[in-house]
Amino acid sequence: MLDTANPQLVLPPDPLPDLAPAIHRQRLVVEGLVDGPIGREAIVAYLEGLSVVCDMEVVQAPVTHRSDKYGWAGWVHWEASGAHFYAWDDPFFFSVDLYTCRAFDSAEVLEYTASFFGTKRVVARPF
Repeated sequence: MLDTANPQLVLPPDPLPDLAPAIHRQRLVVEGLVDGPIGREAIVAYLEGLSVVCDMEVVQAPVTHRSDKYGWAGWVHWEASGAHFYAWDDPFFFSVDLYTCRAFDSAEVLEYTASFFGTKRVVARPF
């Protein structure tokens, strides 16, 4: 039972305790700079391709939303979790969050992302 009077917050550099070691979890944040805006059609196509690259079964096709304040966002639901995509127009920047319960190849995700958006300015952080 969680002690709500004394919750535990683990911050780097302390490692996050693995509370469910029997469940595989993999996370990757991918970010990059692009030469122009990223719109709905590109987000949908990217998330569809990402599903193939990661060999994930799509449960719900990509959905998108445009915020006047923040820009475009998208999400794809996989049987083994999903991925979120966020795009800004100032600067032309994107951020992708992948969370899965099945393994995927981070290097392939980076290569696909750089190729899809035509940029070599892509970075990632697994955790």
